Amino acid sequence: MTVGNAGARRRQPSLAQLRAFAAVAEHLHFRDAAAAIGMSQPALSGSVSALEEALGVTLLERTTRKVLLSPAGERLAVRAKAVLDEVGALLEEAEAVRAPFTGALRLGVIPTVAPYLLPTVLHLVHDRYPHLDLQVHEEQTATLVDGLHSGRLDLLLLAVPLGVPGVMELPLYDEDFVLVTPPGHRLGGREGIPREALKELTLLLLDEGHCLRDQALDICREAGREDAPVTTTAAGLSTLVQLVAGGLGCTLLPRTALTLEAGRSSRLLTASFADPAPSRRVALAMRTGAARSAEYEELAAALRGALRPLPVRVLSAEA
Repeated sequence: MTVGNAGARRRQPSLAQLRAFAAVAEHLHFRDAAAAIGMSQPALSGSVSALEEALGVTLLERTTRKVLLSPAGERLAVRAKAVLDEVGALLEEAEAVRAPFTGALRLGVIPTVAPYLLPTVLHLVHDRYPHLDLQVHEEQTATLVDGLHSGRLDLLLLAVPLGVPGVMELPLYDEDFVLVTPPGHRLGGREGIPREALKELTLLLLDEGHCLRDQALDICREAGREDAPVTTTAAGLSTLVQLVAGGLGCTLLPRTALTLEAGRSSRLLTASFADPAPSRRVALAMRTGAARSAEYEELAAALRGALRPLPVRVLSAEA
């Protein structure tokens, strides 16, 4: 009975202690962990020590050079993260119930969508959801998906399909690709060109990591091109079109990018493909079962309406 009472008197871990331990478990460095959660290093160290005392186990092996998780720490780090994730979901659920379309919404967007769709997105949010604190993060697809899984981001705007477990896609639109050529090119200004024309072109693509690069390579393979058609790459579409204007080759642009990017130079021609033209699909993506899923679906529906003036084929929610 005495043992039971002693166990009952043991202090319960606090959320601050769990956050401190989870940060150390992730970074394995006290200074980096403290910076990540906005806590001083002494306070973080004290929180982890208090957690060890509350649990009655050693979580960390501290040396002069580095921090390691003990066997118990490795097991409990998983539990701590799960508890913090559930607390975060609880707070998010409460916020959604209390006042939809308020508070922060952390939106991740890929670089080949952001410059062309964000004006529409921002105008919609400003007019329809004035109390929503929209925070935009422009990153490549892999980083965005990691951010969605970790809870760093709430919603993504990107090309699909992703084929990622635990992620639900809300389709917005399909858009065709257009071939952009230098002046005097035999395909410049033409309509209805066959995909097979890509087999003979010097094609300029984005750097590794951009989904648009992968889509362009897929289109080339579908056209019967087996070699990698890449001689020059660029970090962004703006650079690509300047390289085309300089006569280094041709490139593919999504139609939403055409007005902005092709307008940067008078030394560019465009050509459209025969139906069915190569295209991409853009969607919102959220965590399956997200607490604010009803809000995100409503936002997707509102976006579909706002996108109709753009050169895209707006999709239904069931697409």
